[in-house]
Amino acid sequence: MARPPASNPPAPHSGKLSAHHREGVTESVEDYLECISVLLKRNGRVSVSDVAESLNLVRPSVSLMIKRLDDLGYLKRQPYRGFVLTEKGREVAESIETRHEVLTELFTLIGLDPATHENDIEGLEHHISDPVLSGLEALIDHLKRHPM
Repeated sequence: MARPPASNPPAPHSGKLSAHHREGVTESVEDYLECISVLLKRNGRVSVSDVAESLNLVRPSVSLMIKRLDDLGYLKRQPYRGFVLTEKGREVAESIETRHEVLTELFTLIGLDPATHENDIEGLEHHISDPVLSGLEALIDHLKRHPM
């Protein structure tokens, strides 16, 4: 029996891409930018040590990623003062934070404890496209108007 012709495999990439950022933003980049954004809001500044502690990673790994994020234009390092997000970095961070908030609210409304399911929320937030996010927001609105 003849096999059908093989389809062209997808082009390789260096990391797992999220559903809503197909321009090379990986889940790891999103996690770092979200973490940095939260730390900046909480502390007003952020350092490599802060990020390492928050993400439970070692400082040398975080330093390498911070350099990469700077090179990619997502943040600006400030000698002796840590670093800040650029507009490009803030956009990605805010997008992930919004997805996280929507999922947290949805989990709460359907009777799941978000703290217990934090790993699920952290995983799902990277794979929600804008149309799905809009649908979840509409569902949340409906559930608020018509509780289960």
